[in-house]
Amino acid sequence: MRVMIDTCVIMDAVQGRKPFDQDAEQVFLAASNMLFDGFITAKAMTDIFYLSHRLTHDNAKARTILSRLAAIFEVADTAGADVMAAIASNTSDFEDAVMIETAVREKMDCIVTRNTHDYQYSPIRVLLPGDFIRELTGQPSV
Repeated sequence: MRVMIDTCVIMDAVQGRKPFDQDAEQVFLAASNMLFDGFITAKAMTDIFYLSHRLTHDNAKARTILSRLAAIFEVADTAGADVMAAIASNTSDFEDAVMIETAVREKMDCIVTRNTHDYQYSPIRVLLPGDFIRELTGQPSV
């Protein structure tokens, strides 16, 4: 299963943001155990660097975070065509629109985010991290 992981899920795990960190960490663990093929967009990697650097004020630490993420998740290139399609899309949040278009082009099975509202026009299934983990592991929905 090919799964695009939204920046907010990554940052929930990296920054330990309560109460979202536990589900995000389960996504990381499942990806590490190769239960699915996880992807982060190249655009998300630049955002994650910026947010990590702002938190740590340390260039080397922020780059270490990116290196660790790249060991767990594949990086999906964001193409110019993704940006152009995002401009024309009905998705109001432009960054989310770019992620959707990248996920479509890369033939993802779903997008995992806790910001499902902004993904209402996504042609790809969108799941909350906890719902994704429950589905992945065959646990009943809450």
